Amino acid sequence: MENSRRKFIKQSAVFAAATYAGTMGMSAKSYGRIIGANDRVRVGVVGFSDRFKDTLLPCFLNHNKELNFDIVGLSDLWSYRRDLGIAHLKQKFGHDIKACRNNDELYATKDLDAVIISTADFQHALHLVEAIKGNCDAYVEKPFAETMDDAKAALKAVKASDRIVQIGSQRRSGENYANAAKYIQDGKFGPITAVDLVWNVNQPGRWRRPDLVAKLKEEDIDWKRFLLNRPNEAFDPRKYLEYRLFWPYSSGMPGQWMSHQIDTVHWFTGLKHPRSVVANGGIYTWKDGRRNWDSMVAVFDYGQPNSEDGFQVTFTSRMQNSVGDVGEVYYSNGGELNLITNKVSPKGGLRQQEASAMGLKANLLPEFDLSKTEIKAATGANMGGDALTSGHMRNWMECVRSRKTPNAPVEAGYSHSIANIMTNAAVRTGAKSVFDESRQEVIANGKVFKY
Repeated sequence: MENSRRKFIKQSAVFAAATYAGTMGMSAKSYGRIIGANDRVRVGVVGFSDRFKDTLLPCFLNHNKELNFDIVGLSDLWSYRRDLGIAHLKQKFGHDIKACRNNDELYATKDLDAVIISTADFQHALHLVEAIKGNCDAYVEKPFAETMDDAKAALKAVKASDRIVQIGSQRRSGENYANAAKYIQDGKFGPITAVDLVWNVNQPGRWRRPDLVAKLKEEDIDWKRFLLNRPNEAFDPRKYLEYRLFWPYSSGMPGQWMSHQIDTVHWFTGLKHPRSVVANGGIYTWKDGRRNWDSMVAVFDYGQPNSEDGFQVTFTSRMQNSVGDVGEVYYSNGGELNLITNKVSPKGGLRQQEASAMGLKANLLPEFDLSKTEIKAATGANMGGDALTSGHMRNWMECVRSRKTPNAPVEAGYSHSIANIMTNAAVRTGAKSVFDESRQEVIANGKVFKY
């Protein structure tokens, strides 16, 4: 399954980093014309996570020498992981790295310019607020926020600052996704009639960390600092290390996977959130004490408020059979836009035989290849990570230099968080959730949804 997912990511990211060059109108050679371009950008790491070690760091290393970025400090609450991180970064960068027990110590570092945040899902927004207060630019992993209170606090902090923030929605730095957005926005696809989002795996160990759980002792971390604004619970190493399985530290499938895919809906259409969401599912197979479902289907109604026009989006995810794999497919009356194959085709479109029965004309889209472009990538040697994330990391680094808006600005994170929280409200209450635009709150059963 992992091989097929890597194949999908590689396939969906042909020249993935090319988008930054087109949207920014810049190249590596243009740095010399920017004030301060030759100054080294000093970066801190917030959380030595698997995501950071295995993907974000390799992607950073693809570009840091060319763009003159360096990592100078690391914050992690757990002494064991902090020590591992310091040793790993020393080996990669060839110099000392400041070890910080918490973010207060990290932001006390002199001349810290930016941070990469890859902590527990529920912490992202609040850790971003800390970064803004520390006067740092930030690359912050998705989901942006799991509650509207956190989302609003982070959005307000960023908008009141001049900091450059990139949300980790790396599809926004993929050439094929940029081409799909333009194809739809140019009107070539016609009105969207439906979208199928699928994320299926067969991985009993997904989000489990049994070996690390056995190592973690309460005295080794600051449990209260970990909880931040979540309800107080007794120390549990599983909730610290396997947080993706436990609400309210993560919503699981919606926050981890759906937030990537629903973001493309907002990007392609310009819509900021669903009109309503319903969901169903359960813990059907992996009964290991988790709180978050191992199978689910969510159904979204999208469209302009108070309009009869619109379309339906479905998100389907399961963790015990990988048939269907990972992908997004958009439908119109004329065919499909498939981001697994990166093709627009007339498949499913209105044929003449069926059209004639109602006195209509056939409506069939021409074939179109979403992976073709005139833009050339300029990412340098690739030493690891996936192409989408590498291009996304580079786009952030370039925007830190240019002070231009990155591909996935804070507003993108805010929008995917609304959809995510609406989904979780439907999951947790069993009710249809809606969004109160005036209050910027998710409503289910007539009440504001919190936990």
